[in-house]
Amino acid sequence: MNTGSLDIDIDIAAPAWKDAVAGLEALSRDVLDAVRRETDLGVRHAEISLVFTDDAFVQNLNKTYRDKDAPTNVLSFPAGGDMPLPGGQSEMLGDVVLGFETCAAEAGRDGKTLADHTRHLIAHGALHLLGHDHETDEDAALMEALEMRILAALGVADPYAPVDD
Repeated sequence: MNTGSLDIDIDIAAPAWKDAVAGLEALSRDVLDAVRRETDLGVRHAEISLVFTDDAFVQNLNKTYRDKDAPTNVLSFPAGGDMPLPGGQSEMLGDVVLGFETCAAEAGRDGKTLADHTRHLIAHGALHLLGHDHETDEDAALMEALEMRILAALGVADPYAPVDD
């Protein structure tokens, strides 16, 4: 599709991310560029903020904004701004926040590299910012198919394939 440009703000708040995922910033930009190519951003210029943090921070966000007192792998916070911006300014799509310990544990449990699991979660979170969800089986199938297409373009295996025990 390749519509619009995308500005990316990356905050690596938990040092464990840099130690565990080589080239995290470049990896993030590659994923979001693939998202941009496969979707319609809906605006000419957009901005997404990625925050790589720890489970304690994510748990606090999850409790505050979702009333769930537990860490999770990824949270998305759409900006929801409908106000027109002056020419050349980016429309903020929102924030995607990833918790290190949960992401690392899931990758290990599922036999995936943390880098590939992170690619998946960045794509998943960004798609939420663009209005995709998985509340119904039909919506989940559409979102998962889009995630698989984005990840395949990056050389990442199907994240929904059954895990060998």
